[in-house]
Amino acid sequence: MAARIAMKNPIAEIDGDEMTRVLWALVKEKLILPYVDLKTEYYDVGLTNRDATGDAVTTESAHAISRLGVGVKCATITANNARKTEYNLKTLYPSPNATIRTILDGTVFRKPIVVSCITPSISTWKKPIVIARHAYGDLYKSAEMPIPGPGKVELVYTAADGSEKRTLVADIKGSGVVLGMHNLDESIKSFARSCFLYAINEKLPIWFSAKDTILKIYDGRFKELFDQIYETEFKDKCAAAGISYFYTLIDDAVARVVKGEGGFLWACKNYDGDVMSDMVASASGSLAMMTSVLVSPKGPVEYEAAHGTVQQHYYRWQKGEKTSTNPVALIFAWTGALAKRAELDNTPDLGNFAKKLEHAAMAAIEAGEMTADLARLAVPAPAKALDSWEYIDAVASRL
Repeated sequence: MAARIAMKNPIAEIDGDEMTRVLWALVKEKLILPYVDLKTEYYDVGLTNRDATGDAVTTESAHAISRLGVGVKCATITANNARKTEYNLKTLYPSPNATIRTILDGTVFRKPIVVSCITPSISTWKKPIVIARHAYGDLYKSAEMPIPGPGKVELVYTAADGSEKRTLVADIKGSGVVLGMHNLDESIKSFARSCFLYAINEKLPIWFSAKDTILKIYDGRFKELFDQIYETEFKDKCAAAGISYFYTLIDDAVARVVKGEGGFLWACKNYDGDVMSDMVASASGSLAMMTSVLVSPKGPVEYEAAHGTVQQHYYRWQKGEKTSTNPVALIFAWTGALAKRAELDNTPDLGNFAKKLEHAAMAAIEAGEMTADLARLAVPAPAKALDSWEYIDAVASRL
């Protein structure tokens, strides 16, 4: 067997939970380690280790990405009360993705993985739609409070000099709930810059959508800063690249998207991007056919699958069943990270391997070897749906 491809510098490897954790190890064993002398700094961000470390491991992993320049992350559980009971957790820990995004101050770009035998469920789509998701604040850094009974809820800003500004949220007549969220000008500006740079590099028109007719101050600030960055820093560059930029309301954007041909970058606030990226992935074929890249304005990049931990499949696997879980997005997380490491370290053999692995993953599907989520959609339909192990072996055979 030929010598394995060398790596100069390591990648921050962030392991995760449930079925994706099982497949993470399998992808490494069958598709990477036989060919690459893999160098990683390993961080176990699975829920049990987060609990054991008081979530310190998540912060450590984010700083490792920042230090090494490249990270690759498995899917992780964001715990709710049911998960707290299931895993006997000390507390409800925040979303690991949100923690990492906050530390890196990055933007998440999500793009469907397109294969010829899968037709999008939205018939007008001809090209992939890339979702740019703002990676800071809003609901993901919010404060919540249950309201037990009648009373007044206010937003209170206390300035550094001790002066106060108050705004009434609601005069509540009974019990209820209240939510407070925020964002930062510098984070919004970083988001805008990342979007314009990505769009120019990929030669994609850019849309930005929010709801400034309702949230006149909050979403209005997003629109104002996006317009400012475009006019002062990117208008001429966009023109030179032959791409356009426009703002529209989020509901108008959705109406345009489902009737358009695709082929653009859709910049969304944090929650909107979370929802719309799943919509685009599902309409393009499968949630497991979506790349997700977190780009920090300072340079570091983290690659991950856009989907979750595939909880129900994990429970079946624990009973000894082979599941037909699609590992393509996990494979592409690894290839993205390896390709970025190759670019930074000037190691073209590693970059070429990453491309070959992606081609092998897609070639297997286009030859009729695929998991059940794609088998239901493929034309022509495959003779049978493969389980995850069979599919990974089909990819390995092409390497």
